[in-house]
Amino acid sequence: MNKDVSCRESFTETLLELAKENKDIYVVTSDARGSCSLGNFVKELPDQFIEVGIAEQDEIGIAAGLASVGKRPYVCAPACFLTARSLEQVKVDVAYSHQNVKIFGVSGGISYGALGASHHTLHDIAVLRAIPDIMIFLPSDGNQTAALLKAVEKTDSAAYIRVGRAGVPQIYADNAPFQIGKANTLREGNDITIIACGETVWHALTAAQQLAEQGVDARVVDMHTLRPFDEEAVVKAAKETGLILTVEEHSVNGGLGAAVAQTVCESYPVKVHCLGLPDEYLVAGDSSELFRHYGLDAEGIFQTVMRMVGR
Repeated sequence: MNKDVSCRESFTETLLELAKENKDIYVVTSDARGSCSLGNFVKELPDQFIEVGIAEQDEIGIAAGLASVGKRPYVCAPACFLTARSLEQVKVDVAYSHQNVKIFGVSGGISYGALGASHHTLHDIAVLRAIPDIMIFLPSDGNQTAALLKAVEKTDSAAYIRVGRAGVPQIYADNAPFQIGKANTLREGNDITIIACGETVWHALTAAQQLAEQGVDARVVDMHTLRPFDEEAVVKAAKETGLILTVEEHSVNGGLGAAVAQTVCESYPVKVHCLGLPDEYLVAGDSSELFRHYGLDAEGIFQTVMRMVGR
């Protein structure tokens, strides 16, 4: 992939390939076939597609029922609704009942920026980290999304995969390997470590290049898996760089930053700054405007690191 490709399109294209080979794979959605780029799946495999209408709780329950009889369901819908309207069903029907349901949340974070708080997904990592027995993933580009899906399909565990909406720059090569629970170090550095997830990873890499021009050597770690969490990579970063910045398209409460800070405090205390979205209702604007406004873009990350290193 040499052009910007959305993670949702990469996911559903890969899912279609897998479903053609395995008739036990089903897609369940709540009037979100457009949002999830499911048009080709519906056209080619209509007998493996279930439309429930605008009934998010029902789609989780139906998927859990399918899993209980040996099917391999994927629930595809906007992340904001899956982790709010359907939270009890995710907790009880899927995680607590140990059902092999894969939950694919699209347009996460501030992808629906202009639609306001009802459509923002700033709580999903925090709430799902508090529910046992569900893996949590935030891939950073289309290639990684495809590799992630192929790895996750081989498991029989519940999973939540959150992606954005628009196309994102390519970070990983075609067919790049993916290991569940193992963070990827995309750039080595000794002055500070930037740990990012999802669509903030590209901004972190771009910021690191700008920092290098100012003599600041920044390591960049892609923490694509929030559960199981790669504590070893965090402790290694703390020991080797002594300073950590986390960057996430999520509330500053309970997400990647909280997981990193907890790990560091318990294992090797160093200064950690958590860069995310503030504990307030956000201003209206499209995703790129909000990234810039709240300092999650490359320039914002660059400025935060410069302050942290005393420049």
